[in-house]
Amino acid sequence: MADYDLRVGVWPTTGWWNSANALTTLTDYMIKSGDHRYAWVLDNTYNKKRNALQGNFINSFIDDTGWWALAWIRGYDLTGDPRFLQVAKRGVDFMWQYADDVCGGGLWWTTSRSYKNAISSELFIKAAAELHNRVPGDTRYLQQALQVWDWFDSSGLINDQLLINDGLSSSTCRNNGDQTWTYNQGVVLGGLVALHQATGDIGYLQRARELADASATSDALHVDGVLTEPCEATGCDTNGVSFKGIYVRNLGELNDALEDQPYSGYLTDQANSAYKNDRDANGRYGVHWAGPIAGVNAATQQSAVDLLVAAQPRPEQPTSGSGSTGSTTGPAVDPGAGPGVDPTGG
Repeated sequence: MADYDLRVGVWPTTGWWNSANALTTLTDYMIKSGDHRYAWVLDNTYNKKRNALQGNFINSFIDDTGWWALAWIRGYDLTGDPRFLQVAKRGVDFMWQYADDVCGGGLWWTTSRSYKNAISSELFIKAAAELHNRVPGDTRYLQQALQVWDWFDSSGLINDQLLINDGLSSSTCRNNGDQTWTYNQGVVLGGLVALHQATGDIGYLQRARELADASATSDALHVDGVLTEPCEATGCDTNGVSFKGIYVRNLGELNDALEDQPYSGYLTDQANSAYKNDRDANGRYGVHWAGPIAGVNAATQQSAVDLLVAAQPRPEQPTSGSGSTGSTTGPAVDPGAGPGVDPTGG
């Protein structure tokens, strides 16, 4: 929260879509911990940024729109505020306009329709399924989510190692062999959990477990057992520093959905490594969970909070739910904090 700028309503030390993830992470923390002191941030961000870019947290990147839709769905879970669910619906409806039959299905990465990548479709599956689970009587969002998942699972995006590459070649519609970023391994897990919740079909959890087993043990994604983004060796850009948090957030959702919670040990080990090796005296975390501390910003902190939240034991009783906002009496940070730079330009 030291990096949150009240004046602009986002986290200026990172990017637009990363701020959506920071908001999701903060909300997940509040839901799981019962500490609702930052619930006012949802209102502040909504009010300050609803008219930015194309409005309703929509822009020309389909995946950016998906991140914000998920943030507002989670905000609805915490507060029960119908505005948040409505703006999430608008984002998902916008995304669906960029689903078509090129390469057999799936969503485009941007409004220019030049690249079909994994993350846009994964985000749509998760957001549409989560909307279905919150909109009484819905059939449309569920059918759309199922349609995109059926395509995704047979598209070739999942490689022989059960890892997900970045996208499809525009000329061949085959897996392009590009990087297996950790967030691509994660969002699909959360999407499959949401589909299981929507349908009761255990097959979605079984498929998620196959994919999670592969990613959680992949040498390509770990160094000495610690989750390591492929870009860390040479330096991650503004995007890459958010990825690991997204992965463990969704792995945690799957872990909580499985009776035996098979990933608890893995998540605890990752959290212990980050706490021991990647935390400074002020509780700030960098990009390397194995250390050394480097590149600290709002996105690296978001990833660390995602990890610490995901590693918590599953509560026997929910600590919060829709309609429970806790204390919203006002900011717990200095209104003048932060550099005042708006990543949206708005």
